[in-house]
Amino acid sequence: MSIIAKNSELHRQMVAWRHHLHKHPELSFNEKMTSDYIASILQSHDIEIHRGLAVTGIVATVHGQREGSVIGLRADMDALPIQELNDFSYKSVHDGKMHACGHDGHSTMLLGAAIYLKENNDFSGTVHFIFQPAEEGGGGGRVMVEEGIFDKFPCQAVYGMHNFPGIAEGQFAVHSKAVMAANETLIINIQGKGGHAAMPDQCIDPVVVGAQIISALQSVVARNVAPLNSAVISITMVNAGFASNVVPDEMQLTGSLRYFIKEVGDEVKDKIKNIVEGVSHSMGASATFESVPNYPATINTPRHAEICANAAAMVVGNNNVLRNEQPTMGSEDFAFLLNALEGAYIWIGNGLVPEDGPKGGCMLHNTQYDFNDEILPIGASYWVQLAQHILQ
Repeated sequence: MSIIAKNSELHRQMVAWRHHLHKHPELSFNEKMTSDYIASILQSHDIEIHRGLAVTGIVATVHGQREGSVIGLRADMDALPIQELNDFSYKSVHDGKMHACGHDGHSTMLLGAAIYLKENNDFSGTVHFIFQPAEEGGGGGRVMVEEGIFDKFPCQAVYGMHNFPGIAEGQFAVHSKAVMAANETLIINIQGKGGHAAMPDQCIDPVVVGAQIISALQSVVARNVAPLNSAVISITMVNAGFASNVVPDEMQLTGSLRYFIKEVGDEVKDKIKNIVEGVSHSMGASATFESVPNYPATINTPRHAEICANAAAMVVGNNNVLRNEQPTMGSEDFAFLLNALEGAYIWIGNGLVPEDGPKGGCMLHNTQYDFNDEILPIGASYWVQLAQHILQ
């Protein structure tokens, strides 16, 4: 049963807040206006706030009427460097910046839950509402952990939620363990010997070496990772050369590695290193390989996933809580919070994506994406139900 009803006064307020946030997107660690706006709404409802973690982060605290456990609920605040192509009244007014991942909706749902629980605090314990900056590649979750968020605001568990286009409005997806993959940036530098394009026999062509490496890397996952495990290697950037008649001295390959299990990631990186060094050496070149960690894998604690599934079922019914959705190879910096504390991260359906594309909805990080306002009370009700369920 949805605690916050559709078309209620709080729902209408949430729509207004969400549209304001969507209209004024800000990038990682620069969410000053966003942070000020969220803080002003919290303060107007006499909610205790603490500011400054990870530059623009906010932790809002609501106490129950009795002593008890302490939990953290987290939403992200930042936007993406994307030019919005929507044409509605609340489209972005900041060129090259857009809420294309729904963080405006995430913050709004958490705001709605904080206000509801402040006004209905017949529970035992405390809820910390974490408004986190810089999820989109900035690692705001990592910074919050490094700056001691769980020392300053001790919690027994922490929970997160993300909207998911392709899952129907009114449904949730809960994974018992793996939700999203680890993400590392691959950097391969190949050193050859440049020269005239008409005299390749006098050169060591790094472009040919790079092409061989790219081709050989396609066998790493297929022939080294167990079929029931998962990993992805994608070479996404190739940089070499400056003229059509010159063989360059060097080439750089950049790409992405995704995996769920650390041992799998380590094995894949060892194989990549062997291929890079072996292929380059066999062709007379030299090469270096580096893998730069970005986000670890987002892995739920099973018992907390069950708690989340039960809370979601209280809002939308058991049949609308999906338990067999595949994890995604995308990544999420809520993983840093889960590495520091037990908890779980779930998906809320943003609506089905029709085959005709953006006119009726689209996937995340799309120039025509928009968060579904109809799910605001569903998501906020989930947060409320989760807190009340844990802090009885």
